[in-house]
Amino acid sequence: MTSAGSGLTLLQTCALSLLVFTGASQFALVGALAGGGNPFTAAAGAFFLGVRNAFYGLRLSQLLALPRAVRPFAAQWVIDETTAVALAQPTRRSVRIGFTVTGLSLYVLWNLTTLLGALGAEAIGDTDAWGLDAAGPAVFLALLAPMLKTTMERAVGGLAVVLGLGLLPVLPAGVPVLVAALAAPAVLWAEGRRRGRTTQAKPDDVPGEDR
Repeated sequence: MTSAGSGLTLLQTCALSLLVFTGASQFALVGALAGGGNPFTAAAGAFFLGVRNAFYGLRLSQLLALPRAVRPFAAQWVIDETTAVALAQPTRRSVRIGFTVTGLSLYVLWNLTTLLGALGAEAIGDTDAWGLDAAGPAVFLALLAPMLKTTMERAVGGLAVVLGLGLLPVLPAGVPVLVAALAAPAVLWAEGRRRGRTTQAKPDDVPGEDR
């Protein structure tokens, strides 16, 4: 429904779920398009959100040890859920079963619910009147909030919100999302500086010297 409210057709909505099997990237892409953003800028934001799956793939490639011909197809299912299930398995056989069952079931259900949602959006007519433009950000925040457990993670999330919302009036739609991605390296840099100052403030222990 969110993509339909952003102006995508039924075919485009279904194709998006078939080809971009990662919720965060889909919501970012649709949200940027809904705000009138450039398609290339929207795609760039979605790409950066999906980069984490590449790191998942590096680990899963070792655990799954799939034939080369199968790897491009398996890469489509490398998401948070399949990675978590695979990493929890004790043997290679169970890793492959867990990855395959989780990936297949989620992929089928995700695309089925996408189709149903798009059909429902067409049935109700004007989706803006129902406030569906807020559905994407609301779902994204609901997924993200439970993951912010440490102080550093909350700092990254807070700074990203400040950058994203603060730059909305001055930058084209979709660009604030890209700038907000700088929150993570900025917080890491600040934390590194803080720890460096803390280390320098402590007196060095001299071996053999009584204090």
